[in-house]
Amino acid sequence: MGNRSVVAALGVAAMVAASLVSLRAEAHTIGLSTGEYTVKASGERAAVQVKLAFARAEVASMLPGLDANRDGHVSALEVDDKKRDLESKVLGRIEVRAAGAKCTPALTSAALTEQDGLAVDGTFDCASAPSFEVDVALLDDLSHGHRHVARGIGATTHDEVLYKGHATFTVAAPDGVAAPAPAASSAHASSAWGFFKMGIEHILTGYDHLVFLLGLILLRARVRQLLGVVTAFTVAHSITLGIAALGVFTPSPKFVEPAIALSIAYVGIENFFVKDGSKRWRITFPFGLIHGFGFAGALQEVSLSRAEVPAALVSFNLGVEAGQLFVLALVLPMVFLVRQQEWFEPRGVRVLSAAIAAAGAFWFVARIVSGG
Repeated sequence: MGNRSVVAALGVAAMVAASLVSLRAEAHTIGLSTGEYTVKASGERAAVQVKLAFARAEVASMLPGLDANRDGHVSALEVDDKKRDLESKVLGRIEVRAAGAKCTPALTSAALTEQDGLAVDGTFDCASAPSFEVDVALLDDLSHGHRHVARGIGATTHDEVLYKGHATFTVAAPDGVAAPAPAASSAHASSAWGFFKMGIEHILTGYDHLVFLLGLILLRARVRQLLGVVTAFTVAHSITLGIAALGVFTPSPKFVEPAIALSIAYVGIENFFVKDGSKRWRITFPFGLIHGFGFAGALQEVSLSRAEVPAALVSFNLGVEAGQLFVLALVLPMVFLVRQQEWFEPRGVRVLSAAIAAAGAFWFVARIVSGG
């Protein structure tokens, strides 16, 4: 490759890398929040106690004034100063109805939690009723694809995965005269479908995982060999996803996220020296173990009982695999097509590999600086 070609390749690589890293340093995290809705009945009045948990950045994007000094971090003092806004823009965007009548919300507390969390608690004052309908219209204000895992506690305890277009659920009063709760099989089916879709969105918005896969399939290999690489990645991340979700071993994101970024940089650099991709499953498997711990982050943010974990884990993992296969079905034909062009090997491979390595290096530095 001549000097002009090298300069051109580096220029294209820089532009591609810039596009990749602009997708976010915390590339694979999707919007996820949790809510616990507990009905407390007393005579003619009832209260629905709400405990919400969000990522701070998610709330800050909805309330631009929350980060008052614009330093990129939400402090306890800033949260305290904005409690009135949190009441109107968070609790005020959740509607609780008792027999059709709206309940009155009131903020009880708002505080920072470990790592990057923000907890918002409130109480809805209601007339007594056999059941209470909760509409989390707040989902319209959050990021695209946001999932809210809601736990209703009343006559029974059940979970719902809510999202824009499906933001309403019912909690039965615990007084013995409540309307029957949804059948267990129906509730489980709803939750399973919700976790399946969460898995799909997790991989489709998990740009770091997708860039890693792209780096793996760039080198020339037979279809059977590429399937071996993808299978090794799938088996490996399924193992560690299960280990983390079941609570057997959960490494800190401070180590996992930079390690994922390093795996991306490594694959991009290795592409300059390895010409045959037939044996890449050997390195894909250990790297897949690391990526699995990254996938587990989404499930770990959801408050699931130990009995609920297996079904959620299977549904989520199936969603991840479905999303991964969808992406590969789109990308692989294009890769095979451009391989027929004389310019692609080795120049095209080098350009893309340089961009992948640059993106991995950027994510590594960004995650070290941000603490994972």
